[in-house]
Amino acid sequence: MRGLTGASLGLLRRAGGFRLLFLATLASSIGTWLAFVALVVDVYDRTNDANWVSALLIVEFLPIVLIGLFAGRLIDRVSRRWILVTSDAVRAGVFFALPFTTSALQIVMLALAAGIATSLFRPAVYAGLPNLVSDDDLPQANGLLQTADNLTWTIGSLVGGALVAATSPDVAYVVNAVSFAVSAFLIVRIRERFEEAEPEPSRGRWRDISEGLSLAVQSRALLTVLVAWSIVMLANAGINVAEVVLAKDVFSSGDLGYGVLVAATGLGLVVGSLFGGSWIEQRGLAVPYGVSIGLMALGFGAAAVAPNVWVAALVVIAAGAGNGVAVITNALLVQRGAPDRLRGRAFTVVMSVGYAVLGLGMVVAGPLTNAIGARAVWGISAGLAALGAVAGYVLVRGVTHEVRPAEALPASD
Repeated sequence: MRGLTGASLGLLRRAGGFRLLFLATLASSIGTWLAFVALVVDVYDRTNDANWVSALLIVEFLPIVLIGLFAGRLIDRVSRRWILVTSDAVRAGVFFALPFTTSALQIVMLALAAGIATSLFRPAVYAGLPNLVSDDDLPQANGLLQTADNLTWTIGSLVGGALVAATSPDVAYVVNAVSFAVSAFLIVRIRERFEEAEPEPSRGRWRDISEGLSLAVQSRALLTVLVAWSIVMLANAGINVAEVVLAKDVFSSGDLGYGVLVAATGLGLVVGSLFGGSWIEQRGLAVPYGVSIGLMALGFGAAAVAPNVWVAALVVIAAGAGNGVAVITNALLVQRGAPDRLRGRAFTVVMSVGYAVLGLGMVVAGPLTNAIGARAVWGISAGLAALGAVAGYVLVRGVTHEVRPAEALPASD
């Protein structure tokens, strides 16, 4: 596995537009993971209630569930570049405002506004990515974008836990606001188009939306993600909600312990995203997809019975590595399973369904964590991830690799 060396570094050198997108992702992610820890700790400390943690996590992705299908149509009809820049500007404003909040409800409402912007940003990035690199480079490009996000997850979460413990969440909020401004500046500088060609004329709002839904059902690649990853999303719901309780109450490790657990997941994600692209290039989709989700199940199960936060962090690294590979595979399945004119809708359909399942899981996970404890919830999540591994392996074996049509490739820099 070549990881970040060789082909990956070569891609960053020769693809100027992709390099700027990578740096933009890196910049915004640094602040995001600092702020993620700050948001969760801020809300939990104000309320001492896992239900409020559930509410916070839900509103960050709820918009893509409610407006996702309409967002997909927008991503395929409007300049993806300006969608990205506008989304960054909105999120910068949100995090500049967060230090002035006085209640958990205000924090949740501002997180909702940031979630609306994110519901446009993420699918626009992945829908436009195949127009910045060649098809052969697509696994490495997805891996590099995930690496940027995951590396900052690890560093940002660990530093965020220590920063919040030493000062207050407000510092992390301001850093995140600045990072979004930097990201917007870098995206504006990308010369290449994020679209294959001029958008086709609309066939009507509902016809445009129905095309995306039909593709999701008819494409084996998209159906694989819809089924397998929905099961994994249920597992992640329990993990995300119960994680702060596991760290602070079960392991008695405080804010820093929570940051350590989140950072461990991020470290695993870095490892998975570094080597995932090369592994997929060498072995195809089926084995990496099934094994990676299976590794998530093993990590969750081992953490559920761990004696302390340090042992839990070690096994969570393995779960994060599996997650990193699986996410790259998901992106490739959608990018190669949908034509450019429908790719925005394909991503938003997949994301909408996945996050809807995640949201339902979190609604249940808050009261369930309060009732049976964090260890039991993590054990249940391990079982769900194991089921998702089996489903993913079986379904992805029926996916054929159809190379997308030749597209305008980025000029060498």
